[in-house]
Amino acid sequence: MMGKYIKYRKIIALAAVLGLVAGLAGCAAEQGPAKAVTSDTLCVKKVDSLPEDFFFGVDASSVIAEEASGVVYRDAAGEPKDVFETLAENGVNLIRVRVWNDPYDKDGRGYGGGNNDIEKAAAIGKRATKAGMGLLVDFHYSDFWADPSKQMVPKAWKGMTADEKADAVYAYTKESLEALKKEGVRVAMVQTGNETNGHLAGETKWAGICKLMAASSKAIREVFPDALVCVHFTNPEKSDNMLDYAFRLDYYKIDYDVFGSSYYPYWHGTFDNLAETLSAVAEKYGKKTMVMETSYAFTTEDTDFWSNTIGEGGAAGASYPMTVAGQANFLRDLTDVLVNRTKDAIGVCYWEGTWISVGRESLEANKALWEEHGSGWASSYAKEYDPNDAGKWYGGSAVDNQALFDAGGKPLESLKVFALMKGGNDAPVYADGALDAAVTMMTDDASFELPKTVPVVYSDNTKKDAAVTWEPFDLAAARAKGNADYTIPGKAEGYGVTCALAVREFNFVENDSFEDASAAPWELTVNAGTPSNTHKIGVTAENPKTGQNAYHFWTSDASGVNFDIVQTLQLRASGTYKLTFSVLGGGQGTAAVTASKENVYGYVLTGGEEAARVPVTVTSYSDGYRTYRIDGIRCEAGRPVAIGIHVEIAEANCWGDIDDVMFNYVGE
Repeated sequence: MMGKYIKYRKIIALAAVLGLVAGLAGCAAEQGPAKAVTSDTLCVKKVDSLPEDFFFGVDASSVIAEEASGVVYRDAAGEPKDVFETLAENGVNLIRVRVWNDPYDKDGRGYGGGNNDIEKAAAIGKRATKAGMGLLVDFHYSDFWADPSKQMVPKAWKGMTADEKADAVYAYTKESLEALKKEGVRVAMVQTGNETNGHLAGETKWAGICKLMAASSKAIREVFPDALVCVHFTNPEKSDNMLDYAFRLDYYKIDYDVFGSSYYPYWHGTFDNLAETLSAVAEKYGKKTMVMETSYAFTTEDTDFWSNTIGEGGAAGASYPMTVAGQANFLRDLTDVLVNRTKDAIGVCYWEGTWISVGRESLEANKALWEEHGSGWASSYAKEYDPNDAGKWYGGSAVDNQALFDAGGKPLESLKVFALMKGGNDAPVYADGALDAAVTMMTDDASFELPKTVPVVYSDNTKKDAAVTWEPFDLAAARAKGNADYTIPGKAEGYGVTCALAVREFNFVENDSFEDASAAPWELTVNAGTPSNTHKIGVTAENPKTGQNAYHFWTSDASGVNFDIVQTLQLRASGTYKLTFSVLGGGQGTAAVTASKENVYGYVLTGGEEAARVPVTVTSYSDGYRTYRIDGIRCEAGRPVAIGIHVEIAEANCWGDIDDVMFNYVGE
């Protein structure tokens, strides 16, 4: 029966250790005395009160596939060296590795992303142990990527009930860990899922999700009673959601030690919010906290001919330049926030610090390597399992510019920050880069100007405003065009910068982005169904397009949803207007809901009668928000005008979000 859960694999074991530092110190001693880490270029401020047993982790899940593709990891002098030895020598004490159940098609061809089955985890774990580090095992309970947009059930578990899946989770987890344990790999932590924001292995109700988590925890405790059991969520900027996740786990009495969150500064809010959110969980539920994933770009350059997730203009409003020093300063400051401003934080883990380019010769050469060895984020073979995402966008690494090694395999100077922040490091200070700008221009603001200065950041993380010169840009034309977003290049003290300019027209809609959680002055009419714990209609922080909130609906039963939200407007003058709004959502999976377009639509009422409507296709999370528009709406001053959105879907597990509703004057 066990073969049902692990197929075609040679299994190598893991051994768990709590009180990791003492055990690892002994292991490291076998490697010889550690060399002092110094830097001639990094200015690193000491993190006060940094515990000796603080976890400094790096996710290195891609290493085996990278090396199979010809990547050679090197030391600072450029000589080949085992990457795990290099990580350990620079202060890393924990290696994280993702584990997918069966990331292969029926012919044994890998889905990509490292083809990270339990065999890969074992190979990585043995090398990490040899280098004196512990292992963090990240079970996704999926055959491929699991994140908030998708938590697909493994092929072998398809069609199972929640109870049957719980049995499968227990058996798979226990079998994996027991088999790995025989080889003596040191395990510090095990995750019961990856970014499980209300979904896990196809389960979408908390009762089912928690059955799987409980089964996972039970298996971990039995095999590695001293290992830390971790849960992992993301979007800490949505504090209410994170606290709700912790409440659900407490309600269902899940046995775990660490409440973990991803934190990527491009998307996940401020340091203050992160500290407050994690501290609130620790305070209320008595759990340790940790950042399970983070990263920062050291360059905007793409080295593998596959576009990067974060590139030029991607960090508008950030506090760090996309440089080696910027990467180091970000990691130092994040650690300081966790150590000195977050209750019971025990560590931070850098995501995929070893995932560099497999080659700089050509896209075609790299494609062949990605397909053969799974060293890209997905191969074409993944389409059988994930047709709507990997099946369309398979290719290379989108994070090679966020690694801790350069494209030739040499460690970046920023890798030293894990060791250097323990005591601090002085070096000559130099100008390191300029920060991008982000501004909003209202179309009725004739006096608007682009910023005259941007901050220049120095290697010690100090800042100074410097004059900026923007490339020619026609503000009048942008103002006349109306709602639009632009990226404007510029220069400041020789550094390239960008300005993210958002042009917005005067909006007659109040609370257009639902930042006021009361939803006022929107009026809700529920046409059928009763809002309850399984039938929600209202403002939440779950999936905003902009800001912190959106108008959310969801039901777990077949009664579906049937409601209108309407706002009556006060217009300035007669003339032509336009309505725009954005919608996200769909069924619990990847397919669009089957409701007819006539049942989901936006509309305008003038004088109490419908003047226009636009049908809405409610799709899926992975498709993102879609924006809908009605032009040519003729309105007369003094005549009542109302805008509304009607949602009527008769399906279980339908859900969606409405955001950024705008009603703008066009002209006479």
